[in-house]
Order: sequence, then C-alpha cells, then structure tokens
Amino acid sequence: MKSSITASTIPKLLIVEDDVIFANTLNRRLTKHGFDCVQVDNNNDALLSCHRHSPDYILLDMKLAQENTLSIIKPLRQLRPQSRIILLTGFASIATAVDAIKLGADDYLSKPVDSQTLLATLKGNKVAPIADNNQNEKILSAEQVEWQHIQQVLKANQGNISATARQLSMHRRTLQRKLQKRPQSA
Repeated sequence: MKSSITASTIPKLLIVEDDVIFANTLNRRLTKHGFDCVQVDNNNDALLSCHRHSPDYILLDMKLAQENTLSIIKPLRQLRPQSRIILLTGFASIATAVDAIKLGADDYLSKPVDSQTLLATLKGNKVAPIADNNQNEKILSAEQVEWQHIQQVLKANQGNISATARQLSMHRRTLQRKLQKRPQSA
C-alpha cells in the first residue's frame, strides 16, 4: 500500500549547523514531525543546498566555526523568497535579533530551544512562555534574566565553565562569582 503523502507535499527544511550532534538531533526531531531535512555546516554549502533543494524552511545557526550566517540571510532570501528563515543562536542579543530581521530572517530563537517552540516558530506561530501555575507570571529583574541566560548557556555547554565564560565574553572567575550569587525571586 502506497503512502498518500507525495514528495512534493513534504515540507523541505535546510539545517545550517556546525555542531554535528545538535544538527543530527534537530534532523531526527524534525523528520519525526514530517520534515524532509538536509543539513550542512558552512555558508557555501548552505547557499548551494538552498539552490539545489529549494527548502520551504531554513534553520540557521548564527555562528559557524569561523563564519557568521547573518551574511547569507539576504542571498538565501533572494534564492527562496517564500521560505521561512529562522536564526538559532546561543549568542542571543537584541542587536543581532534586529539585524537578522532587517536582513530578511522571519524569526530568531535562542538555544537551547524546545520542540514545541521550534515547530511553532517554523509554522509562523508565536508561542507564549509556559506560565507557572504557582506564580502569577511575575516580572523578572535584570539579575534574574541574566541568571537564566547564564544557566541556558551553561546547559548548552554541558556544564563547562570555561566554554560558557568564553561564549558569554566574560572571565571564568567572574562567571563563577555570578553562579554563586543566585538572585532572589521577586
């Protein structure tokens, strides 16, 4: 018995990520959700794959080894004007988010990202953060936001303090002091 889904109805996704383990995880996760995934690890291959495979969706890691994918957003947009381009980054900042959107990205997500948020963003839906029923959506202080960001980066670096400090552009001892001072809940 043949499947009723044809190759033309399966959405194509180009994953541009130099972390092979993370790229493979994204590929498996999104293939299970019905995407036909192609993954590459540099800007030249991203442009070539975009031309060859005509993806409907493009996931870009902002930092690839020695390259920055912000520089290929415009060419990708010219090759595939209807594709959704999502920038993924462990180096989240308002400035790069604004730059990415101005260059033609459709959305911007910080790593690590959960499957629900990623799928919703690919489909063009905004996902509201899951509210804790025990708290009435309290506003976080700057210190609490910084703490959460540090924790996300630390998790992405599998607890490696030195790698996390480099990624956050701070001295290792400064990071250790910040980790010892967990901000009080408001």
